Amino acid sequence: MALVLFLSVFLIAACGLIYELIAGTLASYLLGDSVLQFSTIIGSYLFAMGIGSWLSRFIDRALVSRFITIELMVGLLGGFSSTILFLSFTYTTGFRFLLYALVIGIGILVGLEIPLLMRILRERFQFKELVANVLTFDYMGALGASLLFPLFLVPKLGMVRSAVLFGLVNAGVALWSTFLFKEHLPSPLMQRAVCAVVVLILGGGMAVADRITDTADAALYADDVIFSKTTPYQRMVLTKWKQDYRLYLNSHLQFSSRDEYRYHECLVHPGLASIPGAKHALVLGGGDGLAVREMLKYPGLESITLVDLDPEMTRQFSTHPLLVQLNGGSFKNPKVHIVNADAFPWLEKNEALYDFIAVDFPDPNNYSLGKLYTTAFYRLLKHHLSQNGVAVVQSTSPMFARQSFWCINETMKQAGFNVHAYHVYVPSFGEWGYVIGTQGDWRPPTQLPSGLKFLTLKNVAGLFDFPPDLAPVPVEPNRLNDQSLVRYYDREWREIVR
Repeated sequence: MALVLFLSVFLIAACGLIYELIAGTLASYLLGDSVLQFSTIIGSYLFAMGIGSWLSRFIDRALVSRFITIELMVGLLGGFSSTILFLSFTYTTGFRFLLYALVIGIGILVGLEIPLLMRILRERFQFKELVANVLTFDYMGALGASLLFPLFLVPKLGMVRSAVLFGLVNAGVALWSTFLFKEHLPSPLMQRAVCAVVVLILGGGMAVADRITDTADAALYADDVIFSKTTPYQRMVLTKWKQDYRLYLNSHLQFSSRDEYRYHECLVHPGLASIPGAKHALVLGGGDGLAVREMLKYPGLESITLVDLDPEMTRQFSTHPLLVQLNGGSFKNPKVHIVNADAFPWLEKNEALYDFIAVDFPDPNNYSLGKLYTTAFYRLLKHHLSQNGVAVVQSTSPMFARQSFWCINETMKQAGFNVHAYHVYVPSFGEWGYVIGTQGDWRPPTQLPSGLKFLTLKNVAGLFDFPPDLAPVPVEPNRLNDQSLVRYYDREWREIVR
């Protein structure tokens, strides 16, 4: 009996943390800036739990009935939390309000659970034993949830199913409590019937979870969604309109098949074509294989190493027929070696030198990405560049994020690179920028590989010319302990949205 009771504490704690993690993850997916989202959500959730614990003092009668009711309320609210958030982001303008209302509502209910359960159990255990065991199983439940969430729930079940599953767990705790404490219930059968109804409602939610996600995606994206996948790192969505395929990561457009060649030709060829006899190349990010496709136009290259954090990204672009067609089957080439790892620690452990390095990370819209645009990262990058090698970094838009662009340029300069900034017009994005970094002098290429759709020797020179509205502006470099770039980026793109 005691083990079953404390198992309830374990499950309650796991459920509460799962709902918190789902809210933080969804907010970072949909709003960006994961540090801000997780920080404010955790703070709000803990504050709400404190309110719930304080409110528990006012519950004096029918403790078991109140506990069962609260469990069912947590199960319903938490179980459908991700569904509510997905649909509200798609169909309403009040996503932030609803997000924090849900977090606070669930937090208050979770804050009520443990104090009530301790009061229910105090007649069965000595006080010191009760407190020790309840807190032990509470913390163990939190640990179990924190491990289960990234390793199994997100990659295997997704956000909607994970929330509903733990809603069912809360409902299950309520149901078995009607048997454990039946002597304290005036009408156990009625309570069990209510529990069964909640279980059926949540079971129905589990059955239609995929349809809910598909409905939200279809309404969120203007074009037809032909593929979507939630990974431990991001949400991938591929859309189609006529012959235009678009990839979105966490709701941010990554490329359009109509004009991605402009972006990727300019990312690769101004730098790589300027290095005679280049043999070894490295791509950081670029899990779509499109930059690798461009590099394979150089038969002299002996090896191309691609380091991308998300194995699902590289798997899809290695196997999905449409995606393989887009990258020309580049990941199947024997010269290409794929590594799924965080680029920062991978560079620290790896000792190889490369003649050409293409840094193709998503824009620095949060601090996790911002660390890959710091002086610390670029100094590390410089150690992996051969004496006459060239590194190029995609550097956001010099038109829409002018300070951000020149901040990246200044950061590379502070890291010891000789820098050469350039830009190109990509219809899907507007003006887009890059920065070349070298250890010595650098000259633009005198020849390019055949088969390019956009880049020519004639227009390469023009890429390095900046008109007055794109010209350099005063900026601070982006350092690891003070990421000015993320602040620049957030402010500039927020002004565009307004």
